[in-house]
Amino acid sequence: MPFLPSLRYKVAFLFFKIGIVFFLTACSPNFVTLPSSVSSSPSISEHIFTSYDNTELPLRVWLPSHEINGVIIAVHGFNDYSNFIKNSVSFFNNQKLAVYSYDQRGFGETGTRGRWSGRQTLSNDLTTFIKLVKETHPHIPIYILGDSMGGAVTIVTMAKKNPPKVNGVILIAPAVWVRSEMPFYQRWLLWIAAHTIPWKKVTSEFLEITASDNIEMLKELGKDPLVIKETRIDVLYGLSNLMDEAYRSAELFTTKSLLLYGKKDEIIPRKPVFEFYKRLPSAVQGQQQMILYENGYHMLLRDLQSEIVMKDIVDWINDQAKPLSSL
Repeated sequence: MPFLPSLRYKVAFLFFKIGIVFFLTACSPNFVTLPSSVSSSPSISEHIFTSYDNTELPLRVWLPSHEINGVIIAVHGFNDYSNFIKNSVSFFNNQKLAVYSYDQRGFGETGTRGRWSGRQTLSNDLTTFIKLVKETHPHIPIYILGDSMGGAVTIVTMAKKNPPKVNGVILIAPAVWVRSEMPFYQRWLLWIAAHTIPWKKVTSEFLEITASDNIEMLKELGKDPLVIKETRIDVLYGLSNLMDEAYRSAELFTTKSLLLYGKKDEIIPRKPVFEFYKRLPSAVQGQQQMILYENGYHMLLRDLQSEIVMKDIVDWINDQAKPLSSL
């Protein structure tokens, strides 16, 4: 998130103080580490997704009353959790679309809430979950909906050498804010802080940004105890690493996709999003689509005009109705 001009002097002073600390002590970002070797039988139950290493992640599932014509795997954004999609569920279910969403590690009600597990772990979880959903619905089209950070996790996952097979991807304001597009003082401040005071928690209140025009929804999020309000600096550093990799992965991202972005987004700047879209492989450009919303903010699925966004998603999914022969 860009710093406001009025804050630059404060940021510079903080940068100076942290710089002194850096020469007095040195640390490294303290990410959550996993055992070197794990074995498991991943599974999905009513409320739990057991991932590849036996980690249990809270799961929410919303099924249509009758026929299922498609499944949406909704991947939440930074400091959010699986319930982010709840206001869209009725619309999608009415269109015969099932919705699955789990709390990513470090968020929601997970055991490592507030900590960063690494982009590879988040990607492995998504890969595992896609496989399980495909086993649950073997003849139903599967779509990934990645919101903000969830979009970055989705991009990294689908840009692997052997990505999971899905019928399409919806990227909502994907977090591809690469470091090179950040103000120099902001990226250096983050690096120094992550290597000196990684445990320090910060909030975004002083940035004075507008995430959505849906004020009542924002108030609800402020009261929701599962939405993280204070973030460790090493978690922000981990997020930055994820965004870097997602941005760099554009040339490897060949899945059919719909990218949605609001012109009033104050969280993810427009330039890296547009540059990411332009760098998608030319061979599949006809399979990629971008929709811009004049009055859209960052939380497109929760903005006041969210129904327009949901309709665009459903229309795009219906256009992908023909099943992939390779699935």
